[in-house]
Amino acid sequence: MIRAALIVLAVVAVAVLIIALRGEPGSAELTWLHWNVRTTAAAAAMLLIFFTLAASVFWRALIWLSEAPQRAARARAEVRRRQGSEALTRGFVAAAGGDGVEARRQAGRAATLVDETPALVRLLSAQAAEAAGDAEGARAAYATMLGFPELRMAAHRGLMQSALAEGDLAEARRHAEAAYGLARTAPWAWRAVLEGKLAAADWAAALDLVQGALERKIVSPIVAERARAALLTAAAAAREADPDERTRHAALDDAQAAARLRPDFAPAAVIAARLLANEGRAARAAQVIEAAWKVAPHPALWLAYRDLKTDETPRERAARLATLAAFNPEARESRILAAEQALVAGDAVGARVAAKALEDEPLTRRLAGLRARIATAIGDRDEARAWTARGADAPQEPDWSDLDPEGRAFAYTAADWARIAQVYAERGELTHPRFERRERGMSDLPELPPTYAESAAFISAAERGEVAAPIVDDSDFAADLDPAAADAGPAPARPRRLFGGDRPKRGG
Repeated sequence: MIRAALIVLAVVAVAVLIIALRGEPGSAELTWLHWNVRTTAAAAAMLLIFFTLAASVFWRALIWLSEAPQRAARARAEVRRRQGSEALTRGFVAAAGGDGVEARRQAGRAATLVDETPALVRLLSAQAAEAAGDAEGARAAYATMLGFPELRMAAHRGLMQSALAEGDLAEARRHAEAAYGLARTAPWAWRAVLEGKLAAADWAAALDLVQGALERKIVSPIVAERARAALLTAAAAAREADPDERTRHAALDDAQAAARLRPDFAPAAVIAARLLANEGRAARAAQVIEAAWKVAPHPALWLAYRDLKTDETPRERAARLATLAAFNPEARESRILAAEQALVAGDAVGARVAAKALEDEPLTRRLAGLRARIATAIGDRDEARAWTARGADAPQEPDWSDLDPEGRAFAYTAADWARIAQVYAERGELTHPRFERRERGMSDLPELPPTYAESAAFISAAERGEVAAPIVDDSDFAADLDPAAADAGPAPARPRRLFGGDRPKRGG
C-alpha cells in the first residue's frame, strides 16, 4: 500500500516538474485565517508532495514505536519456539537411542518451553519413561494421552504394549480393539486384534478380519488367501467330531473350500477326505487327496489315502498307493511312497529298488527307518541293525510330528491351529507345533529284534570309527576265559557276531 502511494506521488512529481520546465508554471493561492500565500502551481504541487511524504514517514515512525513491545514479545516467543523444538528433537532422538536420562531431561525442558504442541510433549514424556525403564510412568503418560484425539492411537498402542509386557492379555486386547475401532487401516492394531481372535479360537471373526484387511490393503491377496484356507481348516477341524450332522456338514463345506482355495495345504485335504469318507463318499475323498498330492505331496496325505478303504488285500492297497505316487512321481514323497507301497505288497526286493531313488537325499531318521524296514523284510537283519543305529543320530523330519500316535493326522489343539494359521498365512509354510515344542511323536525307527541287543556296541563303535570289545559268542573262546565253563559242557547258542562274517550292506 505505502509502496503504491509512493509510486503515485513520484509520478505526480515528475509531471509537475515537466510542466514547470515547459514554462507553464500556473498559479496557486491559499488564504487561511489572516495568511495569504501566492505561488506557482508547480511549487504548490511540490510542497504538497513533500508534506505528504513527511506525514507518511512520521506516521510510520509512530506505528513502529508503538509496536516495539509486541515485536520484542514475538522475538522472545520465537526464541522459545526454537529452543522448544530443539528440546523435542533431542528428546525423541535420545528416546529412540534408549538414553532414558537424556530423554527425560529434554522432555522437562520441552514442557517449560513448548506451549503450542503439548501433545508432542506428552508423547515424549511417555517414550522417555519407557526408555528409562519406568513402566508406571510410561503407563501414566500414555493414559494422559488418551485425552488428546490426535494421540489416542499412540496411547492405545503404548498401553497395549505395556499390558503385554505384564502378561495382561485381556487388557492388551482391549486396547488393540479400541485402536482398531479408531483406525481400521493400522496394521499393528489389525494384527493384535487378529491374534486375540485366534487365541480365543474365534475362527469366524478371524475370517472377517482377514477379509477386511484385504479390502483395506493391509495384507496382500496371497496372504489373505492362505489365511482364509488355514482358518477354514481350523474351523472344520474344531467341528469334525461334532455329533450333530449339520455341524459336520458345515465342517465339510469349510474343509472343501479350503482345499479348493489352497490345494498345497495338506490339513485341508486330509480333513475334507476324512469327512467325505465318513459320509461314504470315498471316491470323492480320493479325488481331494489326489488333487493335493499333485501340488504338494505330504506324508499325511498318503496315510489318509491308505485308510480310505479297509476291505482290500495288501496287494490291492499297494496298487492304490502306487496310483497316488504316480500323480507326482518326481517328488520326494512319491519316491518314499513307492518304497512304502512295495513293503505293503510284500515285495521287499521292489522296495529296495524303489529306495535307490532316495540315495541322494540327506539321511534322516525317517529314511533310515524305511531302509531298516526294507532290510528286515529282505531278511538282512545285520543291515537293518546298522540302519537303525545310523538313524538314531540322524535328524528327525518335521513331516511326521503332526501325526497323532493313533494315526489321526492334524489332531491339533486350538492354540496349535492358531500357530499354523499365522505361519502359513505369512510364509506359506506348514509348521508343526509338536515338532517345534520337541514333543515326542511316533518313532521312525523299527523295533530291533531282542536277539540283536548285544550288537549295539559294535554298531555305535563302527559309526564312530572306534574298536569295540568282541562279543563272546562261542564256547571255545568262553573256555579260554573261564575253564569252569568248559567243564560244564557246551555253552548255549548265542547270537552271531555282527562283524564275525561279511560286513552289513549299506545304502540299500
